[in-house]
Amino acid sequence: MDERNKWIDIIAKLYKDLHMSKGAMHGVSESDKKRDKILNYFERLEEVHQKVSESKRENDLKLLKQFYYNLYIIKREDIPDSYFEHEKKIMRERGYGDIEITKDRKEILINQIIEDQKESLDKWIEYFLFDEESKSYEMWEKYWVFQGLQQLGKYNKETGKFSKRDKHTVYPFPPVEREAIFNTLKLMEEYIKDKRGDNDIKSALGSGNFKTLYEYSIKTMMDKGEKQSNTTEGKWVKYEQGSDYHVLRDSLQEYYTGWCTAAGENFAKVQLATGDFYVYYTLDENGEAKVPRIAIRMEGHNRIGEIRGVADNQNMEPEMVPILDKKLEEFPDRDKYKKKEYDMQLLTTIDSKVQKGYDLTKEELRFLYELDSKIEGFGYEKDPRIVEIKSKRNLKRDLAYVFDCKEENIGTRLADLAKGNIFVYYGYLVLGGLTSAEGLKLPKRVVLGDLNLSGLTSAEGLTLPKQIEGRLDLRDLTSAEGLILPEQVGRDLYLNSLTSAEELKLPEQVGGDLYLNSLRSADGLKLPEQIGGSLDLRYLTSAEGLILPEQVGGYLYLNSLRSADGLKLPEQIGGRLDLRYLTSADGLKLPEHIEGYLNLSRLTSADGLKLPKQVGGYLDLSGLRSADGLKLPEQVGGYLYLSRLTSADGLKLPEGFKIDHLFAKSYIIEEIKMHPEKYYMKKEEDLLKVKERILNAKHFTDEQKEQIIETLDDDAEEVVENKAKHFR
Repeated sequence: MDERNKWIDIIAKLYKDLHMSKGAMHGVSESDKKRDKILNYFERLEEVHQKVSESKRENDLKLLKQFYYNLYIIKREDIPDSYFEHEKKIMRERGYGDIEITKDRKEILINQIIEDQKESLDKWIEYFLFDEESKSYEMWEKYWVFQGLQQLGKYNKETGKFSKRDKHTVYPFPPVEREAIFNTLKLMEEYIKDKRGDNDIKSALGSGNFKTLYEYSIKTMMDKGEKQSNTTEGKWVKYEQGSDYHVLRDSLQEYYTGWCTAAGENFAKVQLATGDFYVYYTLDENGEAKVPRIAIRMEGHNRIGEIRGVADNQNMEPEMVPILDKKLEEFPDRDKYKKKEYDMQLLTTIDSKVQKGYDLTKEELRFLYELDSKIEGFGYEKDPRIVEIKSKRNLKRDLAYVFDCKEENIGTRLADLAKGNIFVYYGYLVLGGLTSAEGLKLPKRVVLGDLNLSGLTSAEGLTLPKQIEGRLDLRDLTSAEGLILPEQVGRDLYLNSLTSAEELKLPEQVGGDLYLNSLRSADGLKLPEQIGGSLDLRYLTSAEGLILPEQVGGYLYLNSLRSADGLKLPEQIGGRLDLRYLTSADGLKLPEHIEGYLNLSRLTSADGLKLPKQVGGYLDLSGLRSADGLKLPEQVGGYLYLSRLTSADGLKLPEGFKIDHLFAKSYIIEEIKMHPEKYYMKKEEDLLKVKERILNAKHFTDEQKEQIIETLDDDAEEVVENKAKHFR
């Protein structure tokens, strides 16, 4: 039997109904052999391919692509609802709030998914049509590859496997790997000739499993160091916000970084639309800086959105950390990322010491067990080395050394508490079913985890540890009488049911969120000096007596405040600020920077309103009827709600703000589109040039120059120029 017939037999075995398909039956009779019908199908398909390849006519190519689209591209009705729920989750986590996926937005997302799949499939179609290398492949080989392509979802670099693709898969098709395709076909050809093949994949060869063989070919390439780099030498490339996203995306194709930027067009398009993008490329085997190793996605020009490496879970490779460190010096918010860099360096040191059998110091053990803060990396999951290192350690011995006690004073199970001599407890203590603290024995010093006492309504008989590193849940406590809280709570503190702050003495420091969302009054309330997470005071109706911390790391909920009288906000708010019930800006002094969204949706006038210079999420001013006196932030990272504005007069949008992120009446949006020069802030560098021109002008007195430059506060170049003409 010749090789052609062997191939056809494999195809027939894999795709049992192919010989009965419309294409295979065209021009043959029912009595013809199965193999002949399949050969007839491939001969006809080859004719079409050859015609398109030789003619290169756009219409011919379009028709052939549509043929493949009908077979392989996801159908609109097969896109799962879970995809849209995931989109909502992403929007919320990025500070845009609870954005509903409207019918129009859903339509946009569906079109993006389909277009991304078409774009990625086009690369495979064009490869088999026009690439010189592919012309040596037989049509049945191309068919086998194309059918196998339908099994390939998203590639997982850690496992070396593709997720399974089905009719509900929204992810684009993988990039064309010419060498992997060639090697996969070569494996099959050699096996067909004389049953030769690697023992690891013989079963896949026998069954014609394209997915397994293709994964094997990619792994072989990786093992040989192809598509990788053995040096840290390279260069940074900056992709400007709004530039051609194809250039960025194409530079990442075929390198299996795991970054979503390299996937469908939509990812790279959106990312470059919302900010700059930096990639560090190291030298490949030809000495060219082409191998991507570090990605820095910006939100705008000055704020880091995320940093990704190419190690497991997109963490940073240890050798890349010094290069990232040097680059971070250029960014104003670098300190946030310095901790991640420090943590990764220290974890590398500890990993090396453990592998060599060296002892760890108390400081290193505190770090490893995350007693003072969480270990942060640059990936989307925990660095896997943390679990690997701890699995080689004796937990009780390490903690006894850190806390200067005996191993018997360390508890790790609920049953250990019955002994009564537990100083330190490692793990989560869930006692949520308790309604009374009578007879309850808790660790004397520290709980290295969460303590859940959510069922308690009274603090009578309750003696808490001095320190809790995780969450403390007392959400059902209705009175603070007799309550002595720990000096420090490392994460969240739940006091949701307290309606009064009487006798409440809070810890000096709360590392996570503080929930006091039932308090109606701030009388007697002394908040911690530092709150690392969010502060929930959503039912507080008055700021009288309220002294907020200088810094709130997360969200600040003051949803029910009717007036800003007496309100002194923190200098820094790391998340959103919700002041949705304020009807007047009188007495309101906002921070210069708010990392999340700012909700001032009930303000009807901008009188007295001084907004921050930067709002990282959306800005809700949907109650404003007029833009008179409104000076918007220099940067708004999310949507801008001005839905009740009746006119665009006086409106100045931040420079670079996307008009499709503005919620306003349609005629206002059209007016802005027609006259963008009138409704956008001038670039800061342009204003500085005007200022410099005025200062250098010899025909103005110093007093005149001072008066002219004062108008720069209005951020309007034409005003300055008109003023200058007046003095001339």
